[in-house]
Amino acid sequence: MGYVTKDQIERARQYPVLDYVLSYEAGQYKRVGSGYRNREHPSLAVSERGFFWHSNGEIKGKTALDYLTGVHGYGLVEAVCLLLGEIPYEKGDKPPTAAVTPRARSPTPQAKPPPERLPFALPIRYKDNKRVIAYLQSRGIDRDLILDCIERGVLFESQHYHNAVFLGKDEKGKTRYAALRGTTSSFMRDADGSDKRYGFILPPDNPNSHTAAIFEAPIDALSHQTICKQGFIPPFDGWRLSLGGVSLAALEHFIERHPEIKHYIICTDNDEAGELVASKIVEIPGITTERSPPAMGNDWNDALQTIQRVERIRDRTRHSDGPSL
Repeated sequence: MGYVTKDQIERARQYPVLDYVLSYEAGQYKRVGSGYRNREHPSLAVSERGFFWHSNGEIKGKTALDYLTGVHGYGLVEAVCLLLGEIPYEKGDKPPTAAVTPRARSPTPQAKPPPERLPFALPIRYKDNKRVIAYLQSRGIDRDLILDCIERGVLFESQHYHNAVFLGKDEKGKTRYAALRGTTSSFMRDADGSDKRYGFILPPDNPNSHTAAIFEAPIDALSHQTICKQGFIPPFDGWRLSLGGVSLAALEHFIERHPEIKHYIICTDNDEAGELVASKIVEIPGITTERSPPAMGNDWNDALQTIQRVERIRDRTRHSDGPSL
């Protein structure tokens, strides 16, 4: 199974259990007073304060990580990776920070053993996408590009917590993957049962393009697309693929589906994790690559927002230096 770092564990601990339950297991719970009760196990209660399973050894906790290890019986490494939508480090990998190999917690007595793969489950759609549009625009992303994703059916707003849901589809157009991003918090993870081979994709205007750019997250791909559209870097009419983290599953499957594409631009984050995955992409046989990290900041959205701040300052300066009447 590999190992996870202290940083990954701490990030996983930030997710409240109620956020997790309402986003991924809403159908299994019903509202009772100020909290929720599991329909199959009424003694399992969840609220903003945490969860408590009265009849099952008094299992309790406050975070989604506690819930996955205590209720579902996941080991620590597996639970952390599920919450973050990331893969564990293998022996020999150099993590971005000093890593400690945690012991996988044994399943709690009477807890369900973890399945090989959870069933794929999309969050319930909200009636509109206004909050997602506003959130992505607040990150500097072009409104028309956001609306295009919604129209193509690869982006929507979830009913609970109004997360942005980015979709990946298979060759027949069936949704197989979903990446969730909080619009009011730092919440970020894949939907249960997501197949990471099918990443979020922004297709080119030219379907015969033989080039693709690789990003870690959908927001990075949209940020790069926005920077190109606004003329801050040269136009790019190629495919844009999000890995959904640092797993190469989406890229490897994309290469299989598109043997005509031979050149890949590696646009992963400007940090140690981004460099690590870039070094692995370079070693893939049969393709040529070039490294193009964001020129400023940690990722492409950092770069986009920095560029836009500089432009706003320049605009104010130009106006203030104008002739006096």
